[in-house]
Amino acid sequence: AIQTKFLNAFNQFQLKEKEYERQKKLYDAGVASGENFQVTATEFQNAKETMNGLKAQLHLLNINAAQVAQGKLAQKIPILSPITGAVEKVKVKTGQYVSAQTELFEILNVEDVHADLMVFEKDIENVAIGQQVRLTLKSRPGLEMMANIISVGRVFEENPKAVHIHAEIENKPKNLIPGMYLTGKIITTNHLIEAIPTEAIFTENNRDFIFKTEENNGKWYFTPIEVKTGIKDNNWITITFMNPKDKNVKFALNNAYYLQAEMNKGEGGHSH
Repeated sequence: AIQTKFLNAFNQFQLKEKEYERQKKLYDAGVASGENFQVTATEFQNAKETMNGLKAQLHLLNINAAQVAQGKLAQKIPILSPITGAVEKVKVKTGQYVSAQTELFEILNVEDVHADLMVFEKDIENVAIGQQVRLTLKSRPGLEMMANIISVGRVFEENPKAVHIHAEIENKPKNLIPGMYLTGKIITTNHLIEAIPTEAIFTENNRDFIFKTEENNGKWYFTPIEVKTGIKDNNWITITFMNPKDKNVKFALNNAYYLQAEMNKGEGGHSH
């Protein structure tokens, strides 16, 4: 119906435009009265506004007004989604009448998936926008992702009493689907501390050690250094050195118990 209305309005506009141009020439030549010219100008302007209003409606429906003006009426009208994504749900049926408020489809933008986490009441005071979050998928425990908090809720949910936070995921892996369950660890401080993989630690007589490495003429030598261990996070653990260390010293990052076994065989240093 709107296409027909626009076509009629377009034809009417063309007629009014020609009449306006004719009356203008007569008025400029002093033949027509000013009153007739004013009436014609008003009718021309009204026809133009009516046509432009209907043209704007066609534009909203993604219908080419120029094609309609030539009598080529669109038989199908595409529905454009405001976002790029996949159709998750269809909420209408063929032939159903819909209003401007009717929800037609549910679209999921899988390219812009955010992490939705719950933070308990006792921890919320330590959470802020901009903090980093270390995420782990329940279905893929070996995959770790980093994210940044972009919003913190202001209303507590019940059972459990917690607040929603949203975090934007960095370097999203493929096949990340909305609805996946994940856990997150929020990095609430930015203090630099020394940490080492847990595989680099070995314990002897209730004391913790790591191996200092030195290379000489193609041979590697390993010396145990006592440390005090602290907080463990996944496969990393914080350490404090019992004595000051050279900033350029290097340490073995794995196979600590294998090196300990070799050391206990009586080999003070050996090559690898």
